[in-house]
Amino acid sequence: MDREVKDRIGRRTVIFSVSGKTVLTVLNFIVGTISGSTALVAESAHTFSDIFTSAIAFIGFKIGLKPADKDHPYGHGKAEPLAGLLIVIFLVVISYEIFLDVFHKLVLGSSLTPPGIIAAVMALVGIGANFAMSSYSLKMGRKINSPAIIADSKHQKVDIYACAAVFIGILGSRMGYPILDPLVGGFVGLLILKTAFDVALENIDHIMGKVPSEEIINDIESAALSVDGIYGVHDIKINDMGPYATAELHVEVKNDLIIKEAHKLAHIVEKVIINKINIITTVTVHVCPLDDNDNEECLD
Repeated sequence: MDREVKDRIGRRTVIFSVSGKTVLTVLNFIVGTISGSTALVAESAHTFSDIFTSAIAFIGFKIGLKPADKDHPYGHGKAEPLAGLLIVIFLVVISYEIFLDVFHKLVLGSSLTPPGIIAAVMALVGIGANFAMSSYSLKMGRKINSPAIIADSKHQKVDIYACAAVFIGILGSRMGYPILDPLVGGFVGLLILKTAFDVALENIDHIMGKVPSEEIINDIESAALSVDGIYGVHDIKINDMGPYATAELHVEVKNDLIIKEAHKLAHIVEKVIINKINIITTVTVHVCPLDDNDNEECLD
C-alpha cells in the first residue's frame, strides 16, 4: 500500500473519530448538566481528552509517513509507536482522575444525588457510538498497519466500558444504591490502566524492534527461495519500524556465479520480498556462495 493511500485512509479515520468524540463531548456535558449526573459530566471531560489522543495519533501517523532522508535513512516510522506511548500517558492521567473521584466519594463521603433518566439514555448512546468508532478505527488502523491509530482505537474501546459503567451507576443510584456509582467507576479505572499497560507493551516492542511474528520470517524465506538461482536463505533479521519494517538476509547462490549475476539476483530477491510482504518496505540482501560446510564465506 503506497503512502498516498495510507495517508488518505488515516486522515479519514482520524476525522471520523474526532468528529464523533466532539459530538459526544458536547452531548455528555449538556445532558449531564441538565440531569444532574456528575458521572456523565466527568465522562464528557474524559471524551474531550480523547480528542487530544486522536490528535496525537494523527500527528504520529503523519510523521511516520515521511520518507527516508539523510538524517533518517530508515524513515520516520518510529514516530507512530512514540505517539502510542503519549496516548498511554493520557490513559494513566484519566485513570488517576477516576480513582481520585472514587476516593472522594467512598472515603471522604461526598454526597450522591440520583440523576435523571435521560442520563441513562445518553450513556446508552455513548456505548453505541464508541463501539462504532472504536471498531472502525481498529479496522482501518490494522489495514494500514498504524500503531498510533490502533492504540487510539483500543483507548476508545475502553470508553465503551466507561459508558456502560456510567449507565449502571445511574440505574443503581436511582434504585437506592448510590455507592454503586463510585465502585463501578473504580472498576473502569482499572480497565483503563490495563489498556494503558497493553498499549505501552505493544509500542515498546515496536521501538525495541521486536520481530512482528514468526510467520513473517517464514514468508521472507519462502519469497527468497521462490527466485530461480537461490539455493538457501539464512540470518534473516527484521527491524520493526511500527507502520512498516525493513529486512536483512543472506542468500546462497552457486559458487561459480559471477559477481554481476549475483548482484542481479540480490536485487530480484529484494523486489520479490517487497512485493509479496506488505509490511516490508526495504530489503538488504547479502550474497553467499553455496557451501554446505562453511557459510562464513558470505560476501558482506
